[in-house]
Amino acid sequence: MPLTDDVLSGRYRALAQAVSLVERDDPEATRLLADIYQQTGNARIIGITGSPGAGKSTLVASLTRHYRRQNKRVGIIAVDPTSPFTGGAILGDRIRMADLYTDRGVFIRSMATRGFLGGLAKATNDVVDLLDAAGFDIVLVETVGVGQDEVEVIRTVQTNVVVLVPGMGDDIQAIKAGIMEIGDIFVVNKADRPGADKTVTEVTMMMSLVEEHGDWVPPIVKTVASRNEGIEELDSAIGKHFDYLATSGELDRRNRDRVRIRIETQLKEKFMQHARSVSENWDQLLDDVLHKRNNPHDAAEAVLSATIRVP
Repeated sequence: MPLTDDVLSGRYRALAQAVSLVERDDPEATRLLADIYQQTGNARIIGITGSPGAGKSTLVASLTRHYRRQNKRVGIIAVDPTSPFTGGAILGDRIRMADLYTDRGVFIRSMATRGFLGGLAKATNDVVDLLDAAGFDIVLVETVGVGQDEVEVIRTVQTNVVVLVPGMGDDIQAIKAGIMEIGDIFVVNKADRPGADKTVTEVTMMMSLVEEHGDWVPPIVKTVASRNEGIEELDSAIGKHFDYLATSGELDRRNRDRVRIRIETQLKEKFMQHARSVSENWDQLLDDVLHKRNNPHDAAEAVLSATIRVP
């Protein structure tokens, strides 16, 4: 398949075409993803998550420039929220990372969530596979930046960086959102602002209440991404975390969880597609529940019985 060969060769035009196929659920994408899957598993996948205004895009851009100085190829997936009214997305990362678009060692794709929850787009995992198979050394996944529903990123990446900023109440949000459990590394960005040390102290105290990290104690790195300060320290922390994952067996566990979630997601989607196709009148089923002639539980049982026929 020519497109598969071009993607595996790292050709950017083919990669952009492949991502578009995946985003619109084109049948060709299914075969393409199956063909390239054997070539995945070499990239380091890093998540960048946190509240709006924390400087995630600036941090991603600074980190990318740092990796490019090491001659590493970097793929960036930047997820933006979709308007519930128009269905559109601003895709502002195209503006904030404009200077990186001319670098042939960087591939940037902005993606809209299209209503998919968890701070990511539905196709994120598949696009990570495409970048991985295309030979990118680093894949950076920047989440939508909505704060409390970004936990899905931990099922996509190997190392998750949670970005906080002084003076925005991120510490309280972190407790409410459970973000403390998904952070492998904490970054206090815009650390030249007053209150940076206080934020570091508060995060350190909160981490003592979390038991999810096992033997790994998440480091806290202060950065000023707009001035490239603290980026080397962040890269060092990411490297140490990857080494920990590899030596502790945690990397295999995370990869296994990622595979499990992807299979389960595919099963749910395929089941629903099949259920709608075998249901005699899907709209009538919805109307019956809506007008109280049926209830959601019995309706679901009826669909299940019609879909899965046990001998």
